[in-house]
Parts: sequence; structure tokens; C-alpha cells
Amino acid sequence: MRAKPGDWLVVEARIVDGPARRGLIEEVHGIDGTPPFLVHWSDTGHRALTFPGPDARVLTSGDLDVAEAEVWARYTAGQHSTRSR
Repeated sequence: MRAKPGDWLVVEARIVDGPARRGLIEEVHGIDGTPPFLVHWSDTGHRALTFPGPDARVLTSGDLDVAEAEVWARYTAGQHSTRSR
């Protein structure tokens, strides 16, 4: 896993349909962009030196925007089909 400051660390939910956890990577302390990363977590505001596990992935800001737009499109499509019943 490689990252640069300004990328996002996304950790998948540990429960079904739970929210993914996101954090802004502020510093990269490993060689050639490898962990550990100093991450500013969006859900708690806490900053922590993080060694990501296998449930994590690194996204650029653009990649995160695309992923969130896809989730929002699925969510709103589900809301529309629920209202029409």
C-alpha cells in the first residue's frame, strides 16, 4: 500500500451495511509512500499514526469523490423505488 499526503485512507465496515471509516492522510512515514501514515479521522477528528490492515485502501481525493457519488446514486435510487410502492 502506497500513499501521499492528501490521499484518503478508507477502512471498510466491520459489520454488514456499516459505514466505512475515512481519514485524510496528512503524513507518510514509510519509505516510498508506505505506512505508517498520520491519519486525521473524519468521524472523530482524532489524529493517529496508522498501520492499515487488509480491510483498508488508499484513494485519491478524486477517487473518493467518484466512490461517494456512486454510493449516493445507489442510495437515492433505493429511496425512489421505496417511495413508489
